[in-house]
Amino acid sequence: MRIINNPEFSKELKDILKNIANDKPLASKKFAKELKENIKNIPNNPYMYPPSQYFNDKDVRDMTYKKYTIVYQVVLERNTIEIMKIFNKNKPS
Repeated sequence: MRIINNPEFSKELKDILKNIANDKPLASKKFAKELKENIKNIPNNPYMYPPSQYFNDKDVRDMTYKKYTIVYQVVLERNTIEIMKIFNKNKPS
């Protein structure tokens, strides 16, 4: 399966990394690297995370990483995983 980053996700991640880097630049790089590794593992078992509480669709899932929720959609017809959003798990936008 191919992983696609939605532009909205990319912007949100960039903002999060910028905020982390303001205090701890190395922590920002570590966060980005570890998150990328976690996302790369999704195609191995795309339904391992629970269905999203923000969408009424069994193919949309919520992955939690540290204090963030990453929302992604499994699109079997296109053999893709679309990473849709990332936000503080207590504050969806």
